[in-house]
Amino acid sequence: MYPSIYIMAFEDMHIISMKDFSRDTIDHILATAEELEPIARGKRTSDLLAGKILAVLFFEPSTRTRMSFEAAMTRLGGSVLNLGSVEASSITKGETLADTIRVVNGYANAIVIRHPKEGSAKLASEFSSIPVLNAGDGAGHHPTQTLLDLYTIRRESHLDGLRIALAGDLKYGRTVHSLCYALSLYGAHITLVSPKELRMPNAIIKDLEDRGIEVKQTESIGEAIKDVDVLYVTRIQKERFPDHAEYQRVANSLQITPELLVQAQPGLKIMHPLPRTNEIDQRVDLTHHACYFEQAFYGVPVRMALLALVMGAIE
Repeated sequence: MYPSIYIMAFEDMHIISMKDFSRDTIDHILATAEELEPIARGKRTSDLLAGKILAVLFFEPSTRTRMSFEAAMTRLGGSVLNLGSVEASSITKGETLADTIRVVNGYANAIVIRHPKEGSAKLASEFSSIPVLNAGDGAGHHPTQTLLDLYTIRRESHLDGLRIALAGDLKYGRTVHSLCYALSLYGAHITLVSPKELRMPNAIIKDLEDRGIEVKQTESIGEAIKDVDVLYVTRIQKERFPDHAEYQRVANSLQITPELLVQAQPGLKIMHPLPRTNEIDQRVDLTHHACYFEQAFYGVPVRMALLALVMGAIE
């Protein structure tokens, strides 16, 4: 389907971290996703992965990631084998992750795994003879989320020289950490918006600056949105705050409302990995700025592209 002169060979490859990808490889994945998008929307049918089975092993709750992987596999004519509830599996009997992976290898052509422990996807790949796709490993990596975020920006705005503000929990959010590294490949101008308690780790900021990326920090969301193309909002996690009053102060300081958006550029796009709480007023959903529900859909063509690539259905 696509020439593979300058990209890595995907067949049987594990998808563990965005740090494994070059810009050329990312561009190839995004171009493949765009080619497959009509199938994701149900406008065309496909049997690209007919006869293939995807094993879905989710050890913690998920809605969008799990369902979009299942939709992606089904749209391409493949089948899904779901672990289901952890409580109903042999894991409750003490089976190790390594043994679970070895067993599932005999049932499927690829595995997608979400696990609360950082490094679990990497560990799974070491015991797997079929591709393992990381759907989130604790505070570690979530590469398919980053890829769908990049695809959303590509479809709704532009990637090269992007001006983007990242707002919310920048200290603990694996989503924004991975996205920053990926955007550095495209020469992004990044503004970080958060309360001081939840600022981006200094090590990440230094890495970005070492890559020649302009990074600004502010606590004012109103100031940040005046000259950016994309506003990426994340949930401020209530559980991080022992003092409820302090949480309310922080959470309300970053709320996105239609009134606030009067200051924004006309073409501003607002993204959010979801689920949201009160950080985006529901009235914003009706504005042309909102694209977070479309962002959730874009996970389907992106994951279709990854599944087709690692299973060798396309190059």
